[in-house]
Amino acid sequence: MRILLVLFLLAVGCAGRDDGEGVSTQRERDSVVGASNLPGASGVRGALRAADSANARHGRLDSAGP
Repeated sequence: MRILLVLFLLAVGCAGRDDGEGVSTQRERDSVVGASNLPGASGVRGALRAADSANARHGRLDSAGP
């Protein structure tokens, strides 16, 4: 009986992982942490704001042209 359990656990552990749906981006994970009451969440929110600001600035510079 134990050998069957071990074989089952090995088969499940070696099964491939489906990376389709359910995979969140780093931005999504950071947004969830920033919205929580965890320690350091305000720092995450500040970092996300800074990244958004930098991306917006970069977009304005790219669209300005030479």
